[in-house]
Amino acid sequence: MSGTLTIRPATGADWPAIRPFFDEVVEAQETYAYPLGLTSEQGRALWFAEPPGATVVLVDDTVGGEVVLGTARMGPNRPGPGSHVGTASFMVAPAARGRGVGRALGEHVVAWHREQGYAAIQFNAVVETNTAAVRLWRSLGFEVVGTVPEAFASPTHGRVGLHVMHLRL
Repeated sequence: MSGTLTIRPATGADWPAIRPFFDEVVEAQETYAYPLGLTSEQGRALWFAEPPGATVVLVDDTVGGEVVLGTARMGPNRPGPGSHVGTASFMVAPAARGRGVGRALGEHVVAWHREQGYAAIQFNAVVETNTAAVRLWRSLGFEVVGTVPEAFASPTHGRVGLHVMHLRL
């Protein structure tokens, strides 16, 4: 990666840079179970976490200004008695894939959850055919604690499993 990489809180002004790759990921229907045809407002509402959660962007501030390379949203997995376990979601711009953006965001999310006092992080639905994500999360210490068979309808692979992944903090 070139330039200076920074992870910072996302603002509404970042949505126009996030939206193209958010839409591409959603439309591919390979990694997220979001509905097709989301309006900009619906997509933004899904992606921007309300407190106590947070949404961040990883930017490269090379000459010419910031370029958003990826984003993550994080916060409690469930309210009330489940709020001591966090969760997170990630998207990386296609041009930035394979450049360490996902890892940097993943490391940031793990550190954020630790700083906020969470006991663990649980990813509820990692598509088993998303092998790059599964490999990344395992390398950060996450374990597959269960797989729901045929819970995700991939246009490429048909019905595939959804992993539940867990990291004790």
